[in-house]
Amino acid sequence: MSTRTKNVSRPKARRGVAAAADQESGGLAAPASLFEPVEREPAYTRVSAAIEAKILSRVLKDGDPLPPELDLAQQFRVHRSTVREALRQLESAGLVMRPQGAKRLIVSRPHADKVASGMRQALVLHEVSFVEVWEAMMVIEPEVAAMAATRRTPGDIDTLVRVSQAFIAEPRADVAVELVAGFFEQIGVCARNKVLMLAKHSLAQVLAPSLAVMVDRVPQARSRIVAAQQKIIAALQNRDAEEARKWMAKHVRDFKRGYEVAGIAPDALVSI
Repeated sequence: MSTRTKNVSRPKARRGVAAAADQESGGLAAPASLFEPVEREPAYTRVSAAIEAKILSRVLKDGDPLPPELDLAQQFRVHRSTVREALRQLESAGLVMRPQGAKRLIVSRPHADKVASGMRQALVLHEVSFVEVWEAMMVIEPEVAAMAATRRTPGDIDTLVRVSQAFIAEPRADVAVELVAGFFEQIGVCARNKVLMLAKHSLAQVLAPSLAVMVDRVPQARSRIVAAQQKIIAALQNRDAEEARKWMAKHVRDFKRGYEVAGIAPDALVSI
């Protein structure tokens, strides 16, 4: 007599991450994805980064011409339009420029305004206050003035005198503020230190909007600025580092007092 074995059907095991998640959640749908798919970096950004690396490593120096677009496209093995977009990025950053009438781009140094613009944006985004900028100026400006007193040239003194006289004669607040910034920057030129020059330029640009308000609102602001400038010029003429340091410190402290008189709060955030 034959004995038949009865086939008992068994439920198939649920496999995969979705099944496991479904079991854990009691059969509910899986939650929405936390991350988006990773996108590949565009080719033009890689081309731009490669050229920038050659510039920063000084393989390509200031004034060196770049190869034509077609040559660059062949070297990178990309479309010419990709190279063109990469060059636009580099030109916007101030790392390359096209001289007037020239067909080819050349390597260039970013202008101080470009550096200051980036610094200004960073300070605004980090919610830096006026008093923080003022504290930085109190550290930097007196020492730069002392350095300038020992390194200035006769031509530097002439430039400082011209800037100060132009400030005296300028009735417009916005232009007057540019001349005040120009005076500070010329002190940096006298100091012959490029790092300090760039730092001073950035700080002056950050203070410009609120300084224009202060010059308009405080009647004695102009006369006090002129008096300090004349004392600083005299100290530089005499190569008196200590006197230059002292008067520059007084000058910067005067800015803070002027802001307080103008009703600008020390903790007010800098703006563009």
